[in-house]
Order: sequence, then structure tokens, then C-alpha cells
Amino acid sequence: MVLLFACLLIGNVVAQTPYGWRGPTRDGIYPENGLLKSWSASGPEQLWETLDVGKGYSSPVIVGDRLYITGMNEAENGEIFSAYTLDGKKIYSVEYGKPWTDSYPETRTTPAIDGDKAYVISGSGEIVCLNIADGSIVWKVDGGTTFGRKTGNWGTSECPLVFDNKVIYTPSGDQTTMVALNTQNGQVVWKTDPLGDTGAYVSPLLIRHNGKQQIVGSTASNVFGVNPESGKIEWQFSEWGGNGPWANIAPNTPLYKDGKIFFSHGYDIGGYMIQLNNDLTSASLLWKTDALDTHHGGYVLMDGVIYGSNWLNNNSGNWVGIDWDSGATKFENPWDANGKGSIVAADGMMIAYDERRGMVGLIKPSVEKFDVISQFRITKGEGPHWAHPVVVNGTLFIRHGNALMAYKVK
Repeated sequence: MVLLFACLLIGNVVAQTPYGWRGPTRDGIYPENGLLKSWSASGPEQLWETLDVGKGYSSPVIVGDRLYITGMNEAENGEIFSAYTLDGKKIYSVEYGKPWTDSYPETRTTPAIDGDKAYVISGSGEIVCLNIADGSIVWKVDGGTTFGRKTGNWGTSECPLVFDNKVIYTPSGDQTTMVALNTQNGQVVWKTDPLGDTGAYVSPLLIRHNGKQQIVGSTASNVFGVNPESGKIEWQFSEWGGNGPWANIAPNTPLYKDGKIFFSHGYDIGGYMIQLNNDLTSASLLWKTDALDTHHGGYVLMDGVIYGSNWLNNNSGNWVGIDWDSGATKFENPWDANGKGSIVAADGMMIAYDERRGMVGLIKPSVEKFDVISQFRITKGEGPHWAHPVVVNGTLFIRHGNALMAYKVK
């Protein structure tokens, strides 16, 4: 498994810890093989469930013989970091930070695990390092206060990017836009110049192009690239921002391939493909699509097609396929009585998770339709089904609020 991850990280997206947000390369692709190509009518075999992970929208991270996840404490006034065995037994649970206190306060940060440490970012903007052996806090930085965080309606909703002894956080605002902290002690390595912009809800991405690395991040109105050694903002793109009352909402980590970056946000903002120049110092618009404006469920690239769901309103959306090169719409279909949601991929198939009714679907890639091969419904837990699925070691993990379920898919 370690060798496989190492091979994956040599390509377009590199050097970051493989244990974190949306898989080893943050693109929703999990390096599994030999998975089931269909499920029974009742779904794949359930291995276990637990109802004590605490309320939250974050996804689990599996490293070795443990699973790590974040959630709310029972009083719902603190965020907790928990470790479980791979058969669902809790090893420990510790409180590490304060949640966002306004709309949708539930915990959002999927941990990044690097060596024997875990890194999380609370809804109030605290960057925290924990020892995964027992959950003890190694260091904590109140990023919201220290860096003059400037947030939108939902506080901080960011999964830390960890690489090269740095942990990345995007406070935005008038002091700085993005900061790098030392993974060992939390001290500042660099701070970018400020863009003076409100923060988004995007977990940043590390890319490589022509032998050069760069961090791609987002504020409410700008997508930008940062030199990972110096903290210099080397380009910014803002042709998509400021188009209506909901334009300053950005929750999705971009997709990257061969010098091109795709990002998409809901509320009729649309999807955008931008081209980076050879030395990563400028970006220009290649094409725009109105068909795919993903709310916050992410998207995946498979065989030259971007798959994801769009936003019709806060309760509904269709599922869409878009050509990577041209932006042409391959299909736009509803999923029965279900709505929009999150999507990941593994072993040549996709797994979609409807946010409204909790339907989980096994999807065959197609340029003609949203091809649902099998589906089953999640009935445990509460609140919106906003956590993204995870597939590791032949097991599908689905989180719904305080509930976490594991299914055998190999």
C-alpha cells in the first residue's frame, strides 16, 4: 500500500500526506482494486456501525489498523478527535477545539495524518496537532485570532494540507490569505500577502507542473497559486466571482491535470476550466459550463469526463458528465427521487451519496447517462448526508451525522 501511494504521488498531485481529505491525492480517487461491480438489493454486507462519533460532516481517515474521525462532543460545544479499531471499537476520544457557533456548527475538518501526528482545523479556525497514539495535543494555534480570519456564513471549513513539514491554513482577510505552520511546533513558516477577501470553504491542493510545485487555494472570490517554499502568491483568477448574492461561496477542492485546473461551485455560479502557463505564474480561462455547478459534494475525473452533481436549489440537483477538454455536457440526469450529493471513485467505478435521502449508489462511468448499477439507503444518523464516502482496504465507510457505517465491497 505504501509503495502504491508513492507511485501515485509522483504524478500531477504530489508530496502531501496520502492520509486525509478525499483520498491520497485529494481528487476523490481511491487506489483500490478487486471491488464488487454490483451490490445486492439491500446493499453490500454491513460489517459494523457506531453511533458515537459525534455530529459532523467530516470523513474518516484510515491508517494501519486504526480509523480516525472528528465530530462534536455531547454538549455540542467542542470538537472531538476519535480513534477506532477497524471493527468499530472506540479507542479514545479527546476534545481539541471550538466549533463554529452560528449556522451549521457541526464539525467539518477531515484529519490529515502524517507519521505519528494528526492535524485538524476547528470551525473557529484553530489549527491543532495531536499525537495519534493517545490523542494528546502536541500544539495548538488560534488561527482565527492570530491571523485575522475573515469568514463567510459558515466559519472555517477546511481540511489541512500537510507536506514537507508544513501544515497549510487559509484564514483570508486583511492580514494574510494563506499561512504555513511548522508541523512540529506550530510556528509560522510563511504568510502570503493578503487579498483582502472573505474566506471560502476550500481545502487546498498541492500540484506539480513542469517540475515545479504549487499550492492551489481559494478565497470567496479568488482562486490562486502559492509558492510552497516562499509563500508568494504567483497567480490569481477572479473572473468567476461576484456574480450575484451567492457568488462568494466556494466549497470544492479543484481538480488538476496537466496544467489545467477545474473548479465548480453551486448557486448557478457554474464550472470553470483554467489553464496555467508553463512556469505557474498566470492563469487564463479555457471554458465555462453552466451545467455543472457543484454545491459541496466534490467531483471526480475519469477517462476524460468530470462527474458530479449540480445545484438546482438547496434540496435538489441533477447528476452531470462534462468533457474535460471542451466543457461539453455529456449528460444531465436526475437520480430517481434523490438529489445532489457527493461522489468518489475506486477501481473503475464511482460511488455517489445523495445528501437528501441518504441513498448510496454504485455508478458505472458513462458518457451517455448517470448509470446506477446498484443502490441502498442509509437509515442511521441524523441531519444532511454531507460527509463524503471513503473506500479503503475493500471497505466502504459512510458517515451520517453521529453515525458511521462500514460495508464490505470486495
